[in-house]
Amino acid sequence: MNPGMGDPGSFRAPAPPSPSFIYPQHGRLKVKTTEEQNEAKRAEREQKLKLYREATEAIFRKRQEGRLDESILELTSQILGANPDFATLWNCRREVLVQLEAQKSPEEFAALVTAELGFLESCLRVNPKSYGTWHHRCWLLGRLPEPNWTRELELCAKFLEADERNFHCWDYRRFVAQKAAVPPAEELAFTDSLITRNFSNYSSWHYRSCLLPKLQPLSDSQPPGRLPEDMLLHELELVQNAFFTDPNDQSAWFYHRWLLGRADPQDAIRCLHVSQSEACLTVCFSRPIIVGPGIETMMLLVDESPLSVEWRTPDGRERPSYVWLCDLPADSLNHEFSQHSFLLMWGDIQKHCVLYKGQKESWCRDSATDEQLFRTELSVEKSTVLQSELESCKELQDLEPDNKWCLLTIILLMRALDPLVYEKDTLKYFQSLKVADPMRASYLDDLRSKFLMENHILKMEYAEVRVLDLSYKDLTVLCHLDQLMLVTHLNLSHNLLRSLPPALAMLRCLEVLEADGNAIESVEGVVNLPRLRELSLCDNRLQHTLALQTLASCPKLSLLSLERNPLCHLETTPEELRALLPGVDRILT
Repeated sequence: MNPGMGDPGSFRAPAPPSPSFIYPQHGRLKVKTTEEQNEAKRAEREQKLKLYREATEAIFRKRQEGRLDESILELTSQILGANPDFATLWNCRREVLVQLEAQKSPEEFAALVTAELGFLESCLRVNPKSYGTWHHRCWLLGRLPEPNWTRELELCAKFLEADERNFHCWDYRRFVAQKAAVPPAEELAFTDSLITRNFSNYSSWHYRSCLLPKLQPLSDSQPPGRLPEDMLLHELELVQNAFFTDPNDQSAWFYHRWLLGRADPQDAIRCLHVSQSEACLTVCFSRPIIVGPGIETMMLLVDESPLSVEWRTPDGRERPSYVWLCDLPADSLNHEFSQHSFLLMWGDIQKHCVLYKGQKESWCRDSATDEQLFRTELSVEKSTVLQSELESCKELQDLEPDNKWCLLTIILLMRALDPLVYEKDTLKYFQSLKVADPMRASYLDDLRSKFLMENHILKMEYAEVRVLDLSYKDLTVLCHLDQLMLVTHLNLSHNLLRSLPPALAMLRCLEVLEADGNAIESVEGVVNLPRLRELSLCDNRLQHTLALQTLASCPKLSLLSLERNPLCHLETTPEELRALLPGVDRILT
């Protein structure tokens, strides 16, 4: 059988006598034995398979010979009518219909399409979740000059009445609603009716998340993709009813998490840093971008004159990055001038920085708060609603102590209300959540690490310091490293890190990095750090000297501590390490 042909077991063929048929013999009734029944079923299957193969071979033969006529439609309908998941045969039908469209009159072709739509509906009754059937219907309606979209909406309603969670039909309904220009409010009302009937409906909740932002006019005060407060409060009430009705159903919890989420950050230049000693300009954006012709373009003006520069990422990789940098020619940093002004333009966005005579560096950055960085600013009303939800979820958690969705939602509500105030409580709930959901312990450890880093970045912002101590936090990943572009001292000691990621190269001002007592096997992220002087990697899992090669790209590295790493117990000599890293003055093993 050809690949992708599907299961011929459902192919229609003339049925032999029923296995339970009773034969009269000498005035007595004889019932078929089990062996006879099995033999009859085997013969029936062989007959179906024979007809299935004959029809398939005939279709492929005609197709190969270029005989794309209505006989192929008849042959394919015999197979697809019983097994709609034979994707190649839908392709054959499309090839035939394209040819017939050119041969027949508009009236004849319209009649053919009407028959094809009826056939598709019968296939959907066989398998309402057939990818090929729904795709073929989309394709077919796209070839009609005036499709009956109202009829298609009714068809969707009928199939969703049978199974409101049929995501194939939901996808098709979104396609139809877009083509028919159905108002979002009408589609939202449709989702209301299905959610009211059954809260456990991922597709309906997802469709709401697509429709609700479309109901609001664009405004400067409302970030795109987010909901105004009155609508948000209504949705929070609706979804709360859902997960209190069935706490173990996941769909409503997922939707609630979307409601608590933040909009994508608006485009902004968060920080512009100029270093005279490195003759380099570094810029941090609100989102990862790729700089290049036809992608993202920037213009740099030095002392009001355009300067042509080449942009690169800190780690040298061509990929989207929050941080980009360029080398500055010597004449742009002329020491005879009392100051130099730098203006970076990115679309309509500008950032200005001044480097005064005698300064080694200068920067201009946005003042960051927790609302701007990691959560949405709350009004009194929204804060009151979320506080009430938090208390309700805690009550539900008392009744359902092992409900992982309830525990996670409590954590997210605390993050939305005030991540610093609820920091200790959040860590306690993470412990409970890991017990309730041990299969996702690693994911939860990473999420906990992300939240902890956000909290410490906020504390650092409020203190306006460039030193960050993240030791003894049980961190498993490093997040938001773009926010640490100006940090000079970073302590990552005694965590659970297995590597130092490439994103660490965004810390262009870093001078001292401590990462003792982890499980680090790779330091590939310690690359192109122009100011790094001291690096401590004691009590890790570095096994090979080759793992240290990237450190040679840090020109000012003078002290490297490697005590109690496996490579110290191997036959690695200090001479080999010095040969690998000739610029490092002291290597402690």
